[in-house]
Amino acid sequence: MANEPSDVHPLTSKFLGKEMYLVITRPVRSPEIAKRLHEHLAHQVELERKGILFAAGPLYPRDSNLPEAGMFVLRANSFEEADAIAKTDPFHVAGLRTYTIQKWRLNEGSITVTINYSDQTAQIS
Repeated sequence: MANEPSDVHPLTSKFLGKEMYLVITRPVRSPEIAKRLHEHLAHQVELERKGILFAAGPLYPRDSNLPEAGMFVLRANSFEEADAIAKTDPFHVAGLRTYTIQKWRLNEGSITVTINYSDQTAQIS
């Protein structure tokens, strides 16, 4: 690949290397956001159900309970595909948020999922 470093570290050959796209959003402060929140959240859940949305949520600055931005991670094959998906968000359609897109390569980390058969509960930690 053209943008890959020429001296790849031996450990990286086993890394996951799953490419996804980060959509970082910035709200346009407006009372319309509260009016369209349900529509936005329903859209996010639909993307989740379709297997497109990997993760999403608001971003908070230190010492504040008011989000200053949002982020969602999309399973997409290109910037163009990620942009087409991002454009369908009801907040973006209504001009209530601006966004940028970055490609993200998930390399390191872990997830633990506990499923209890007896009461059919699950926990992610």
